[in-house]
Amino acid sequence: MPPLDWQLGVVTSLRDETASVKTLTLALPQWMPHRAGQHYDVRLVAPDGYQAQRSYSVASGPERVGEIELTVERLEDGEVSTYLTDQVVVGDQVEVRGPIGGYFVWEVGMGGPLFLVAGGSGVVPLMAMLRHRAAASSHIPTRLLYSIPAPGSILYRQELDALQSAQNDLEVFYTFTRTSPPGWRGYARRIDRSMLAEVTRPLGPTFLTYVCGPTLMVEATATALVELGLAPAHVRTERFGPTGKEHSP
Repeated sequence: MPPLDWQLGVVTSLRDETASVKTLTLALPQWMPHRAGQHYDVRLVAPDGYQAQRSYSVASGPERVGEIELTVERLEDGEVSTYLTDQVVVGDQVEVRGPIGGYFVWEVGMGGPLFLVAGGSGVVPLMAMLRHRAAASSHIPTRLLYSIPAPGSILYRQELDALQSAQNDLEVFYTFTRTSPPGWRGYARRIDRSMLAEVTRPLGPTFLTYVCGPTLMVEATATALVELGLAPAHVRTERFGPTGKEHSP
């Protein structure tokens, strides 16, 4: 089927990631493989014809057949996110179309080393990349730098820890911008140039970078990486904000 046709996905499971973030698993009657980093549009239609539409990154890896996972952050003024996180139950149907996007994608065949930078729920498409990498048993050197306000905001913490433990060529770095865990000795500030230099040094002079998060963070990170000598063509960015996707790309 053409990737932009709408179809009704069936919610087969719901999982709380944090107090305000939920992952929905959707079984798709017309499923097709996605590329890690792509997204789906979700459309809600009210009885009076009013429509609301938002885009959500696919969190699951391409190897997962017949279904996708969408991780949704609840926004107080988000028409779609509040419905998906507060009202949807297992068995409900959700109208979606996708997969969409061809720029902010990564596949093992593209090589590395790989540097992923996430701000908040911007980790969602990057998680799809890490899941794809794991499913392919790839040993491409990879580092994830994940900026979050507080420990309770971390998405996929247990899985990230497990992936890091199982693969010594994957390292995850957290930086807390508001509240750090007791006894924390890691980063506790916004991502800056010196932090980027420290984390990327073992990757060598050139690597592929994917940055996803709030607009200001993404722009500052991309600029700093180029100032550190990385070719602009090696930095791919995806941002979200008031006019973009509700939770992340």
